[in-house]
This record gives sequence, structure tokens and C-alpha cells, in this order.
Amino acid sequence: MLNFRHVKYFIATANLGQVSRAARELSISQSAITSAIKELEAEVGGRLFVRTAQGMELTDTGRRFLAASHRIMASVEEALHPADTAAEVAGSLSIGASYTVLGYFLPQHLERLERRYPNLRIHIHELTREMIEDNLITGRLDMAVVLTSNISNPELTTETLIGSQRRLWVPAGHRLLELDSVGLQDVAEHPYIMLTVDEAAHWTTRYWSASPFRPNVRLRTSSIEAVRSTVANGQGVTILSDMVYRPWSLEGKRIETIIMRERVPAMDVGLAWRQGVELTPAMRLFRTHFSEVYQTPQSRMPR
Repeated sequence: MLNFRHVKYFIATANLGQVSRAARELSISQSAITSAIKELEAEVGGRLFVRTAQGMELTDTGRRFLAASHRIMASVEEALHPADTAAEVAGSLSIGASYTVLGYFLPQHLERLERRYPNLRIHIHELTREMIEDNLITGRLDMAVVLTSNISNPELTTETLIGSQRRLWVPAGHRLLELDSVGLQDVAEHPYIMLTVDEAAHWTTRYWSASPFRPNVRLRTSSIEAVRSTVANGQGVTILSDMVYRPWSLEGKRIETIIMRERVPAMDVGLAWRQGVELTPAMRLFRTHFSEVYQTPQSRMPR
């Protein structure tokens, strides 16, 4: 029977990508996590992970269950903190967010925070990474929700909440779906659609540069929907994260995903604030909300 412990172990494994890392984070045995995942898979009626040399890769079923698991954790969080206590929390926060985070990650959390803390005023500012870093350092922003994998400013502290796996996107019926294993060499043989928003092109270039192959770029665009439609219509392939993946284009055409043979870095999402700043009660509340939902935050000082 599904219980809170199962969900907690599943989220930790999905976020960290390895049973061993999840076990260390939760201070339990690997066998406890493995058993919990097997029980969950039996309840769900399908595999949640594919076990690879790199670790635990979410299946399509696993991705859907992960989204549901975060909603479960948010509900548990609200149940453990009665509304009458939450209503006493008041204050104002100025939060920065990048394009991808604001479009695909943050809205559901803003709704929950507003419902739980009616006297907390959160002001959201969509900015580029450079502008977010500058505004955090100068104090014009209290905190930011960002792609932490893009942050390298030594004056900022970041806390990664999730690592969104990057996969190959192809249209339904594409011949790469017939292969037992797909690598960058295979992808290089097909037109590539390059997303440019939020420095996506920079990260794409980095992991391609580590290989002897190069993408055959047909189109560069800052629009995720343009990438989705172009791929779905058979005009190319791309490698993007699960966070922005949707199985259907605006025209109603199917997009499939493939786990890459090579290790492609995840897109890390989390919080950022100025190093050494004393967190206000409102800032601590904002940070606690995410740590409770995602279970395994990882604080670090950018290199």
C-alpha cells in the first residue's frame, strides 16, 4: 500500500539519480529505498525507473508519478501546518525568475504559497540570469528561483531542488526509436533544433564539445513551443529537459523521448540569494516551502 515514506524515497531517488545517493541523503539503507520503489511500481502497475550505468532514469510513468508526488508532498506540508498559524505569517518578498522557471516550474508554487500564507506578498520579476545575479547582489531582489546549473557567481549561494533530466525529443515513428541505444553520433545524422533561451544553447554546446560529434543545427529559436512544433512535425530533433517536455505539440502531434547513451547533464532548478545575507522570516518561509516539497535540497557556493 502506498504511503508517505514510499513517496519520500521515490522523490529523493528521482532528484538525485542514484539509490546510493538517496540513501545517504535520507540516512537509510539502499535496500529500504529499493524495496519501496518496487512496492510503488507494483501499486502503479509499471516501471518508474530504468536502471542504467549512470543511475536511475525516470520512465514516462515515473515522470508523471514524480509530478503527482510533488503535489502529494505539498498537500502533506499544508496539512502539517494549520491555516490559522500560516495566516499569522506576513511580509513582502521580491523574487526574480528566469523565463523557463517562470513558465514551467514556479506558478504552481506561487498558488500554494498564496493560499497557505494570505498575508505574504510575493512580487515576481522575470529577468535574465545576468540581471538576476546583479539584482540579488545589490539587494533589489530578496531571492530568485533559477536554473542553478547556470549560476557561477561567487557572491551568491544556491540551493538545488531538482535536476530535470535532459532527453532526446523525436517525432512519433522516428527511426531512432527503433534503435536499442542512441548516442550523440546518431543524433548528429539528423537536423537539430537548437533552443537558445536561458542559455540552453550554451549548455548544448558544452556537452556536444565533449564528444567528437557536432549537431547539424537547422533552426535556432528562443521559443520552446517552436521547438516542440518543429520536432513534432518531423523537421528535426532536439535534446531538452523533462521539465519543459509535453507529449503533444500545439497541432496535436506526438513527441517521443529517448534516454541518451552518453551522460547528458541535468537542468538543475533551485533557489539563489546573496552570500552572507541574513534571511528574513519571509525568505526563510519561502525557502522552507521548497525544501519540504522537494525533500533533498543541496546548498552550495558557486565555483
